[in-house]
Amino acid sequence: MTLRKWMASMLVLACLSAPVAADGLLMARSDNSFPEAMTVLQSAISARGYIITRLQQVNENLERRDYKSDMYRVVYFGKLDEVRQVTAAHPELIAFLPLSITIFAEGDESIMVASHPQTISGFYPDAALKPLFDRWEKDIEAIMDEVRE
Repeated sequence: MTLRKWMASMLVLACLSAPVAADGLLMARSDNSFPEAMTVLQSAISARGYIITRLQQVNENLERRDYKSDMYRVVYFGKLDEVRQVTAAHPELIAFLPLSITIFAEGDESIMVASHPQTISGFYPDAALKPLFDRWEKDIEAIMDEVRE
């Protein structure tokens, strides 16, 4: 799928008011401008006990595909002890951690996209991991809701 088709699909689905799940993604649209939404996003992540581990700019890769924007970031976050414990017991989950939310501007609004934790659970059906995936889902939805409001 091309970047333009992927983004068009995201934009259509993100028009809904609450975080929605589609094709393994959670998506939400905010009426906040990108700078304001980015500030609220970081605050909402921290308020739930997560540490932001990295803010990644992806502008150069997007520009190579003729998408020009300086308002496109991936926010990585996690709880250090939780990440250590889960990856010690299930090293195969390292590829999915830390959690992340992508945020980008669309006009005067912002759109957030994250991998749906239940998608990961499909690959790792260990019953001991279910509460963790459920909590991640609720936390990501709550974070997106806070930015949306």
